[in-house]
Amino acid sequence: MRFLFLCLAALLSFSGARAQTPAAVTWNNDLVAALQQAKAANKPVLAVFSGSDWCKPCIMLKQEVFDQPEFQRYAQDKLVLARFDFLRSKKNKLPADQTKRNEQAAAQLNKEGSFPLVVLLSPEGKVLAKTGYRPGGPAAYDAHLSQLLTNR
Repeated sequence: MRFLFLCLAALLSFSGARAQTPAAVTWNNDLVAALQQAKAANKPVLAVFSGSDWCKPCIMLKQEVFDQPEFQRYAQDKLVLARFDFLRSKKNKLPADQTKRNEQAAAQLNKEGSFPLVVLLSPEGKVLAKTGYRPGGPAAYDAHLSQLLTNR
């Protein structure tokens, strides 16, 4: 009986801990779809251009900010997310259709070929701001994004 009680208590504490973790945010990999979603939700788009298998600041931005629950909570209600990854390693090669979508997004928003590049877009597709990696973790980055959106 005591064993059953301990199992039940462990199960309840585990499910309580899971309930506090935000659901993972969804990243679009198509700019047109992201803009359609942004227009429907009346939210700006955060488009990220990265090289996740060769660009150190890109990797740091993903690990220190985008993968963190704090950023995911921030983005969930405020942004439509889109990621365009430009991989160099043959073992990480993207499907041809995804490579084409990434190149189309870059031709439109990242003509300079900057990595990492974070572009904030209005739901209509107007560039509101461009930024990149910034140290300080998710709280500092969330504040930076909020400031960029407020200034527009």
